[in-house]
Amino acid sequence: MRKALKWLTVLLLLVIIGVGAAGIYVYTGMQPVEAKEQTVKLTIEPGTGTSGIAELLENQGLIKNSFLFVSYLKWKSEGSRFQAGVYEMKPGVTYDEIIAKLNSGDVIKAEMIRFTIPEGFTVKQMADKLAEEGLADKEVFLQLAKNAAELNDELLSQIPADEQLTYRLEGYLFPETYELKKGSNERDIITRMLQETGVRLGGIPDFAQKLQARGLTLGELMTVASLVEREVVVDTERPMVAGVIYNRLKDGMKLEIDATVQYVLDKPKERLLNSDLRSVDSPYNTYLYEGLPPGPIAAPSLKSIEAALTPKDSEYLFYVTKKDGSGEHLFAKTYKEHLKNIETSKAMANK
Repeated sequence: MRKALKWLTVLLLLVIIGVGAAGIYVYTGMQPVEAKEQTVKLTIEPGTGTSGIAELLENQGLIKNSFLFVSYLKWKSEGSRFQAGVYEMKPGVTYDEIIAKLNSGDVIKAEMIRFTIPEGFTVKQMADKLAEEGLADKEVFLQLAKNAAELNDELLSQIPADEQLTYRLEGYLFPETYELKKGSNERDIITRMLQETGVRLGGIPDFAQKLQARGLTLGELMTVASLVEREVVVDTERPMVAGVIYNRLKDGMKLEIDATVQYVLDKPKERLLNSDLRSVDSPYNTYLYEGLPPGPIAAPSLKSIEAALTPKDSEYLFYVTKKDGSGEHLFAKTYKEHLKNIETSKAMANK
């Protein structure tokens, strides 16, 4: 009996010692690591589970024991609201402080790049601007815009891949001010701009129905919109000029738009001569070839796209810019009226 009691006492002592040791192990393991002023960056990728996060915390020296941290999360019913991102923490934070930070998504704000693409810019102008600002390699940007290789965007399936196109993505890189993460490459930039075009088109009420009702492809619409963009300065005239373009197409007339010739030239001229209009042999030259050019000649604004989609009905077939500095046009139904408008415009310049 005494012997049994002795063994029981020993066993109880061992249990007490074991529980005590376990308690000390857990307590010390859950205490914050030694505090330091040097911050530690912790990157949590999307889809990382609590065990993976705990291992990251331990490897980065922010906690002592990943197993105890996971156990603590289970006990507190935490971890389901942790957010991915890059965090900064200082060694010495408690479990609860770590949990609060990961729940709040208090991530480091990524360094950003910012650039603006003006309305009416060509792909070449975009490439030049981005290269000047040190944000892209000009040739890489142009090559991607030319063939759209390895780009993955829903809008691409609707963009023609005609061999006559100078750049496949001409007209589809929306003019806007953008912010992207620092380090974004040419593909990132172009993808973002393509996405913006898709968003803007999708934001036009009944866009698909209106496009179908006009019997246009997306390529034709964006081409007309780009012509309007390069021809018009005064917003209220955009639908009118779009209507003139459609009227001339309907009547089988050449569009004879100067901007289509400028697009083909290596360097645009301040003033085109009659010899330029007839000598530049390109399918884009609407003085030589009937119909629309193979594709857009610039990045149209939303107003130009909307004008091309819902033009103003009229019988006008001609227009000429007023030479009074207003940027407005004089419209005519006949060539005879157009000639009178040209003289009127010239007279404005002499006033």
